[in-house]
Amino acid sequence: MTRDNVTLQDIYQARQRIASIVRKTPLVYSAELAERTGAKVYLKLESLQETGSFKIRGATNKILCLTAQEPVVSSSNPKERGVITVSTGNHGRAVAYVAEQLGLKAVICLSHAVPSNKVTALERLGAEVLVHGQSYDEATAYATRLQDERGLRWVDPFDDPFVIAGQGTIGLELLEALPTIDTAIVPLSGGGLISGVALALKSAAPQIRVIGVSMTRAPVMYHSLRAGRPIEMEEKETLADALAGGLGPNNRHTFRMVQSYVDDTLLVSEGEIAAGMAFALEQHRLVVEGGGAVGIAALLHHKVQLPGQHVAVVVSGSNVDLAALIKIAQGER
Repeated sequence: MTRDNVTLQDIYQARQRIASIVRKTPLVYSAELAERTGAKVYLKLESLQETGSFKIRGATNKILCLTAQEPVVSSSNPKERGVITVSTGNHGRAVAYVAEQLGLKAVICLSHAVPSNKVTALERLGAEVLVHGQSYDEATAYATRLQDERGLRWVDPFDDPFVIAGQGTIGLELLEALPTIDTAIVPLSGGGLISGVALALKSAAPQIRVIGVSMTRAPVMYHSLRAGRPIEMEEKETLADALAGGLGPNNRHTFRMVQSYVDDTLLVSEGEIAAGMAFALEQHRLVVEGGGAVGIAALLHHKVQLPGQHVAVVVSGSNVDLAALIKIAQGER
């Protein structure tokens, strides 16, 4: 795939390509959210992926395509070089996991803002973990230099057609599990997830609404859409750390796709995110990280009105520090 656009065919090809590594996740009904909203609400549990987030879909598709095009690295050939990425945690974990499965070397660059539990998880997967800079953008600049110096192959976190197509396989699963879907509520950050999901859904039925949800603290895509161009913002500490970071200095795909396919975007506060995490734990016995709980938070706090509709909420990840989750469950944050 060398072209700039992503097609529905690419998403179907991605599903076939990643099937041996990526789980087909369940879609579960939330009676409590249904009662509160007047809609039929279902939760798409990407939090149950092997690496704890949806990111494994795009990472798998990209790395398998890289290895098909040209050998990247293997345990049997140490002269081959490896892959590198930058991450707020979940994408790095996905890249490290896929690399381990395929016998590849992985270098993961993080900023100091990434929670320690996500750093530890990466190290356990055998990746080379390098922490540099105070923000995602600073870590990205560092990773780019390393890529050139070491001759590594880049696995972009979101702004890549293969990654977008991989994330779009969630949309195919939603259509199959809930053919009557009216609205999808999806976490919004760099846009790789929502771009792929929206493309899949709207290719099947253009009237399906796709709503992106981000946090109030430095929601770069949200403000970029309103500015009509990608902008930069200073990162802020947030429970939704998986949604932190910029759009990249040369965004080619996701900004344009979010503009084209996403119907609305909205924000939730830190308190609302915490309430969404607590709700998932109490009502569904689900461990959900802040970035994965933003859609639940939006419904709990009536940010969007969807009476009578069939609504799917993408619960994108579960990689939260246990001590932090216990505090939230106890109402301490």
